[in-house]
Amino acid sequence: MKAAVLYSGGKDSSFVAVMLERLGLDVELYTANFGVYDSYIPASKSAESLGFKHNVLKMDNDILKRTCEKILEDGFPNEGIKYIHRMTVEELAKTHDIIADGTRRDDRTPKLSVNQIKSLEDRFDTQYINLDSFGHKSVKMITESLFEISKERSNRDTSSDFEVEIREMIEKMGSDPLEIFPEHYQTRVIGYKK
Repeated sequence: MKAAVLYSGGKDSSFVAVMLERLGLDVELYTANFGVYDSYIPASKSAESLGFKHNVLKMDNDILKRTCEKILEDGFPNEGIKYIHRMTVEELAKTHDIIADGTRRDDRTPKLSVNQIKSLEDRFDTQYINLDSFGHKSVKMITESLFEISKERSNRDTSSDFEVEIREMIEKMGSDPLEIFPEHYQTRVIGYKK
């Protein structure tokens, strides 16, 4: 069976991909791209280092625009990122029987509610898998034993999450993305531990 994993190149989505592969599924990784910036490149490198096939999921630019409008209206990214994540998961659900992402129990965003998951599975006749039974500490312990991980200041050339293109679009809309997304560090998987 084939599984599509929404992939950022980080430790959470890498962990779910390896877990599904070891369960015997044929796993392919997908990074969403909205045509604003080639933000998928770091994820592609991470996927290659783990031996997975990586795909770019070309998404409608209007979804990114609506996301940015919501973020600017709220002055906070959570609801906008939940929206863009849900739309991307739904796009994968149109063509895959099993879809997965690296969202954990203690994530606030992006996060699908139980009702959204049930609706997704019913509407698309798919299975949705995430790391909801794992907390941050558990994922950190497991992934540090599985992967070589780099920790870098988040920027458009080291990250493949939604934030990269959201920042680019917010700047094009005439606002300062640093007012919404303060500088922070992010992890990226660079290979298996030896």
